Amino acid sequence: MDSDGRVLLVRFQFADGELWAAPGGGIEPEESHESAIRRELREEVGIDGCEIGPAVWKRVHVFPLSSDFGGQRETFYIVRIEASPGTPGFSKEKLRAEGLTGSRWWTLAELKGAASVRFAPARLPELYEAILRDGAPAEVIDTGI
Repeated sequence: MDSDGRVLLVRFQFADGELWAAPGGGIEPEESHESAIRRELREEVGIDGCEIGPAVWKRVHVFPLSSDFGGQRETFYIVRIEASPGTPGFSKEKLRAEGLTGSRWWTLAELKGAASVRFAPARLPELYEAILRDGAPAEVIDTGI
């Protein structure tokens, strides 16, 4: 999120449609959550430099992507970013291979007004509004799907 209260989301294009979600990805062996966040921001949206805050949400998402991958466990952190996205570290071809087709900043009003847009987690507008209003929750919230 930035100082104007906007949240940066990436757009994925899957066979079943478009999905907007926070930048992120897998944690490499022996990599910390903080290192993975910094690496993923560089790879997906070209951002170096951010302030990593507390974990606020968690989600387990089960879906068959391939025979050796059945889903993922996600932990969401408050990450403060003041820089605009730059050139992603991954090539356009590598990003497209992962289904990633773009990124943009969203205001709370845009999130709440996007009734036909699919977000991950599905309750993203409601959850993000609570972060803006109340700050980080005392305990990590399970977001559901």
